Amino acid sequence: QSNFDPALLSTSIPRRTVFLAKRDAFKPPIVSWFLRSYGAFPLDRGRADIRAYRWALDQLERDQALVLFPEGTRTSGGMRRALTGVARLALRSQAPLLPVGITGTEPLQGVVRLFKPTGEIRMNIGSVFSIPSIDGSLSKEVLGSLTDMIMQRVAALLPPSYQGVYRPKPREAAAGPPVSGHGVENGGPPLP
Repeated sequence: QSNFDPALLSTSIPRRTVFLAKRDAFKPPIVSWFLRSYGAFPLDRGRADIRAYRWALDQLERDQALVLFPEGTRTSGGMRRALTGVARLALRSQAPLLPVGITGTEPLQGVVRLFKPTGEIRMNIGSVFSIPSIDGSLSKEVLGSLTDMIMQRVAALLPPSYQGVYRPKPREAAAGPPVSGHGVENGGPPLP
């Protein structure tokens, strides 16, 4: 929802986090220095970025906490269909996944709002899970299904107005969310 979500995550998870950020953000030298020292690596969002993919795999092999935003960009009006890179990385690395839902950061757009935020920020941290390993070649459908499974775990941590394309259909909603969370639950106290 905002450029400040990585900073919020890094203060809420008891491990150092690393993340991918759009290459354009690295253009001003001072911003590039800040992002790199904060654990960011540039990602070319306009194409399949093999260099960023290899960096992410290397971070996971070194047991780093890699933060991904699977939709590939900030969204408003609810979650949009995620890119399949998150499922590809999870399959290749077999790293466990920790879904996190963040709400209320929309007012933090712009530097002024960083120093005078308004609203209520909530971070809901779900249960660690893994996706099943797949033998053989991956079809587009299987990769899409695994990506949806990951994103449904995130959506379960968000209020309906944020769930977008991952909002459960009425029949699915009656069955309840697919996971229960640890840490701050929906309806829990806002972060300070």
